Formats: sequence, structure tokens, C-alpha cells
Amino acid sequence: MKPFAESCEQNKDPILVVLNEQFAHVKCVLEIGSGSGQHAVYFARHLPHLHWQTSDVRDRHVGIQQWIDDADLGNLASPLELDVSQAQWPKLEVEAVFSANSVHIMAWSCVKKMFAGVARILQTQGLLCLYGPFNYAGDYTSKSNEEFDAWLKMRDPQSGIRDYENLVELGRQHDLRLVHDYEMPANNRILIWQKSRVVEF
Repeated sequence: MKPFAESCEQNKDPILVVLNEQFAHVKCVLEIGSGSGQHAVYFARHLPHLHWQTSDVRDRHVGIQQWIDDADLGNLASPLELDVSQAQWPKLEVEAVFSANSVHIMAWSCVKKMFAGVARILQTQGLLCLYGPFNYAGDYTSKSNEEFDAWLKMRDPQSGIRDYENLVELGRQHDLRLVHDYEMPANNRILIWQKSRVVEF
């Protein structure tokens, strides 16, 4: 049976509205943490002008491939093995990176490695698009996010909802400039950075 995430069904249409605008002239996107594979199929189907490259840790590949096989889309690629904490990433150069509900389930050390890796593979003027819940000035944007954060930390003390300001600063350290902050349903956001210069491997 294919993996299924209800959250993907709930948020795919609002996310697509933003991607339609931001990825209108993008030809190649790397998705970090493709999870069940649902987002990849939906966005590749509705954005046929771009090539959608899935990726995740090895254990997730079978489920992602099931979605890809059933969709049979020419612009959707089988998952690459990618653990953001590894020093060596696949040799890629892409115009955009998309990741949903990822940075709050990683340790902060992995978030930093993810930004460093993204900066290496993004073309100049390329976009990094992160979807999920974020805190502002150290405050939760809703009671449900506060409860979610407590659950995350109980499960893994190194995880948790990240502060907007810390992510903006982390981007700045890697020549990624925040250019958009979209309000989304269910107390989530989409944050978009643009790469300002070439970063050497």
C-alpha cells in the first residue's frame, strides 16, 4: 500500500497557488524530504513546465516510487538519496528547492547543514521555498502551534518549530536573501529565499 499523509491532501492546493507564481519560470526543482511522494506527484502534474526531482533518506524511497509509478508523469524523477546532514550531496544544479514540514523535525544542526547544502546546489537567483509553521520574535502564532511544538520536543528534544528570525539570519550567512513570506492556512507559512551569488563546492 502506498504511504499517505492527510496533511499533504489538506495543504497541497494552497501551496500550489504560491508555487504557480514563484516557479512560473523555473525549469528544475529539487524537493528535499519528499516523504510520502504525494506533493511531488500533485505539483509535477499541475506544473508540467518544470522537472520535479524527488529526494529523501533511503527508507522512504519505496513509497515515493509507488506514487511516481502510478502517476506516470514525464517530468517527475525517481528519488535521490539525500540526508541533509551528510557532507556530500548529490551533484546537482537546480533553479529551485522546495521542502515542506521539514525544518521543525530536524535538529538545528541539520537545519544549518541543509541551508549550506541548498546554497551549493542553487543557481544564482535560484529560490528556496520552505513550507511549515514558524515562530516570530520567539512567539507562537497560535495555540495549536504551541501544542504541536510541545509534542515535537517530547518526541525529540532537538526538534521544534523554528524562529523566523533565526532562519532569516541563517539564510543571510549563505547568501540567501528572504524575498517572500506568505501566510497559509492552518497557521503555516511559506518562506522564500533567493540566492544572490555563486557558492563554491
